[in-house]
Amino acid sequence: MNKAKYINFLFLLFLFSSCSLTKGLKDGQYLLFDVDIEGVEKSDKAELQNLIRQTPNTRIPLLNASLGVAIYRFGEWTFDSTKHIRRQERLLLERDTLLALQDTGTISRKQGRRLSKIVDNLSSIEKKLEFGNFFMRTGNPRVIYDSAKSEESARQLTFYLFNNGFFEAETDFEVKKSKQKSRVTYFVTENEPYRIDSFYTRSDDDKIYALLLKHEKGGLVQPGKRYEQGAITRERQRVEDLLKENGYYTFTRSYIEYNVYKDTVDKSVQIEQLIRKPVYADFHQVYTLDSVYFSVDPPSNEFIDQGIKTRFRDINYELYDDRYSEKIIASRIFLNKGDLYSRNDVIETQRQLANLDLFRFVNIAFDTIGNTLRPRIFTQPNQKYQVTNQLGASITEQVPGPFFSHSLRNRNLFRGAEIFEFFFRAGLEGVVSATGEGGVFRSRELNTSASVIFPQFLIPYTGKFLQTFGRYNPRTRTLIGYNYVDRPEYIRESVNGILSYNWNTRNLRQQYTFNALDANFIRSNLSNDFRELLEDLQNQGNNLINSFLPSYVSSISGQVIVNFNQYGAFQRNKASLLRLFLESGGTTLNLVKRDFVEDRNLAYFQFLKFQADFRRYIPISREHTFAYRLNLGMARPYGVSNGVLPYEKYFFAGGSTGIRAWQPRRLGPGSFTPDRLEDGSFDYRFEQPGEILFEGMFELRSKIYGYFDGAFFVDLGNSWTFAEDPTRPGANFEFNRFFNEIAVGTGLGLRMDFEFLVLRLDMGVKALDPARPQGERFILGNFFNRFLGERGQTVFNIGIGYPF
Repeated sequence: MNKAKYINFLFLLFLFSSCSLTKGLKDGQYLLFDVDIEGVEKSDKAELQNLIRQTPNTRIPLLNASLGVAIYRFGEWTFDSTKHIRRQERLLLERDTLLALQDTGTISRKQGRRLSKIVDNLSSIEKKLEFGNFFMRTGNPRVIYDSAKSEESARQLTFYLFNNGFFEAETDFEVKKSKQKSRVTYFVTENEPYRIDSFYTRSDDDKIYALLLKHEKGGLVQPGKRYEQGAITRERQRVEDLLKENGYYTFTRSYIEYNVYKDTVDKSVQIEQLIRKPVYADFHQVYTLDSVYFSVDPPSNEFIDQGIKTRFRDINYELYDDRYSEKIIASRIFLNKGDLYSRNDVIETQRQLANLDLFRFVNIAFDTIGNTLRPRIFTQPNQKYQVTNQLGASITEQVPGPFFSHSLRNRNLFRGAEIFEFFFRAGLEGVVSATGEGGVFRSRELNTSASVIFPQFLIPYTGKFLQTFGRYNPRTRTLIGYNYVDRPEYIRESVNGILSYNWNTRNLRQQYTFNALDANFIRSNLSNDFRELLEDLQNQGNNLINSFLPSYVSSISGQVIVNFNQYGAFQRNKASLLRLFLESGGTTLNLVKRDFVEDRNLAYFQFLKFQADFRRYIPISREHTFAYRLNLGMARPYGVSNGVLPYEKYFFAGGSTGIRAWQPRRLGPGSFTPDRLEDGSFDYRFEQPGEILFEGMFELRSKIYGYFDGAFFVDLGNSWTFAEDPTRPGANFEFNRFFNEIAVGTGLGLRMDFEFLVLRLDMGVKALDPARPQGERFILGNFFNRFLGERGQTVFNIGIGYPF
């Protein structure tokens, strides 16, 4: 073992030494080794660093080597540009010949297909000649110092400081060269920033002046603050939006000017906002709305002679067919006759009509008649049926497995904008068995469902209610489904029915879901080994076996998701997301006779469940981001449940989206110690359900090169039970000891980010293990003292997508 370690170390040392960044530089060339900015005290240093035109290659710490450069060099070594140039010349000659035949009209169908293929090949060759092969596009070339780019960087720094109130700022730079390395330092002298002394508006239009005065508290340029050009830009946009919300249809930001008067003694500025008049008028026109015209154009010219004209709620409909509900469409149109023009109402109308998923496009135009606007909404029907088939891989526990899914979508089912959805999915995955002797076992899963989505709340249903809530995209979903899971321990089948209400706020930041009914009939077929295990636990006082009895599980639940600043989308700003979930199980039993389930020998449950999930994303620089997640959950049985939850309602700790240093569902609960195997490691074969869950995950993500990103993470948390469990000593939650039962894991991650897909590999290492005796729980040292630590201390997780 020791020899293998030394051989691997020498091999890595040789590999990194061969990737020296300065190796092969020409005379007069210097590697850009370091860049720094000094003198920044009041400005945003991160923003200034983003303006520097040349930054060093990402290097391996303590080594003059870069993995990205090594990959790029390998690409250069294997790239033969002359071969591509010769092939390009041959294809160009063949293309010109075929184009000549095309011009004379004598080209055959086969030659036409060949011409199309040649054009594609030429485009691919041009891309390779410009950007190189795959390795060159994935890696990074060495950054050679360029004095012109340093001068341009200094000018950009000065320009940025000037636009942020440092009118007297100066920027210079110094370059130190030694041993073919250059170190650039930018020296910033900020001097005193200028602050806003006063901000006022001047306009010859009394109505606009009065409107701006009324809303001046919402202004983004405030006296006393430091001058910022960005604040003026945002204020110009605010004024334009305000006027367009109050009938000024033709007003644009080009009518807004700003004059800045500097006082070099007091280091202050006076800002004048000037609203100019239109060229051919003395004032800006205010527009009101006339009746709305809504038309559904035919999907093709075959229906050009067909057309149905109706009128409802001051909306004139022109439909090529009578397949649409005027009431539903009217509830998503917020342009009313006699109202002032409002751009937000136009955007909201377009968005909510698109949310119906009935139309390929929604365009809104206006006819101008004096000071009146006549809205015209043009649409075209979407395809009636939509079929989607997918074949891919997914992972929930151990090893990815293939899956196939099929979905059918039928739009406008009952001619009331309803959507019918049919879904089928079948897949295989690798999981850990609760009774096997280690290794990975096969799990089969099949689920299918049929649902109808109504674009309204079914109860209550009134015309006024429908119109009032149209802005919130209300939806009622009715669903019936079947699920089948075949694991090594059991086969579990369920039939479920759901009635749920969904809506969101107008700013799209909050999404709400209320499940008025979620009913499940469950049947399980246990393996002999698993049944014996559960019976043995029952004999010791653990009633987990009741979770696998034929049962009826019903609940009422609600969920709210608050998304701040579009969390999850590609972004450079801070963003966060909060999800709150509350569920009451067995509540519907109060509305029906219990004989309904008792006569059928079905177990039923009563429980309360709550979960709060908070996630935050914080960009540090262009290359580094910090993200964290806090997850808290509690589920408690009561009443007829005999202290047992349905198995799907338990919480589990560990896994690729939880505490990654533990296998999925194997952490905890509390300080419970699993049995030991012959080699002294813990027996992690058995899942560990809990009723209380706490997870905290912290991750520093960094760009490495090309598609590759790296991550360093620290995860902490555990699960607990409310009551003592005779079969798992230490599993229950106690205030005087729970903080000593927080498991901690750390590790490194490698991700391949293709924008449309993220592949993830995380290596988690146990640092604090609460399953061990007090005083022996810190085991991170074992990882460094032994080659990759003791057995079970290191866990590799494969995943698709980010963990949070």
